[in-house]
Amino acid sequence: MATPLTASRLLKALRDEGLVVHEVRSWRTHNRNSKGPWAPVHGVMIHHTATEGTDSSVDLCYDGRSDLPGPLCHGVIDKKGEVHLVGNGRANHAGLGDGDVLRAVINEDAELPADNDADTDGNRHFYGFECINLGDDKDPWPEVQQTAIEKVSAAICRAHGWNEHSVIGHKEWQPGKVDPLGFGMDDLRGRIKQRLAKAAEGAPETDGAEPEGGAEPEGSAETGDGAETGGAEADGPEPTSSESGSEYASYEPFPGGDFFRPGASSPLITAMGERLVAEGCDHYRVGPGPEWTEADRASYAAWQHKLGFRGEDADGIPGQVSWERLQVPNA
Repeated sequence: MATPLTASRLLKALRDEGLVVHEVRSWRTHNRNSKGPWAPVHGVMIHHTATEGTDSSVDLCYDGRSDLPGPLCHGVIDKKGEVHLVGNGRANHAGLGDGDVLRAVINEDAELPADNDADTDGNRHFYGFECINLGDDKDPWPEVQQTAIEKVSAAICRAHGWNEHSVIGHKEWQPGKVDPLGFGMDDLRGRIKQRLAKAAEGAPETDGAEPEGGAEPEGSAETGDGAETGGAEADGPEPTSSESGSEYASYEPFPGGDFFRPGASSPLITAMGERLVAEGCDHYRVGPGPEWTEADRASYAAWQHKLGFRGEDADGIPGQVSWERLQVPNA
């Protein structure tokens, strides 16, 4: 189980792995989180675009289509081996896939089960990278592009402490998908394993110009806590937090910021406090208990700071993004 990397940490991880990275428009706050949760993250999913041309492919992955809103991934890997970041948060790339595959990824199993079900929301749990290729099994995969796919995967695995078995192809997740077509995922995972056995290469040299992006703006911390924005919709039926058979249905949905006010009393507040204590965000002298207190607010503010939120986004009043990441069990 892992909290997603902030935009700045993702950018740093990719550049530290020796990649040339381009920041596309407002990628740091571009997501579909309002359509479903983003977290916990468990792995990296690789796709091909079925398109050609860098600019048009990047624009498509940023904007999406009328029937499938963008972002369609977190980053696009072009034929030159350069990465174009287009989203940060929930992205519309994985769709519904096989829960058995997700469990194998979580366990970092060497062998994946067959993807014969579409019962689990993959947009919640996977970083997604689209690689520019027609996907006709004829369009070549330049070595520099394959190396970039390897580096991107290794960078994220390194940042989370995962191994190569946390990287899968779309074709290994969702029944009927064939991407990425043209190279083997087992071969890719073997290369990722070799790369993770060594230290990261370090950021590539530039012409002296400051890299695009830089530090994440204070107070922005991805989408901003409490903002009703974010991540990509599923490629198919819209999943819900109470979806039948989901292993995540035992978590409390976000009750709204107005729920947490002086005088409020609920077992939900006790459950929240117990999770905050478990996360090391403990400002309680007594409790936690069912009544909303200043100790609850201070403890929750510590949780928001731990996630990277600042300013008004770390005022101690739960917002949807931080609440979903806290994963409060049903009370």
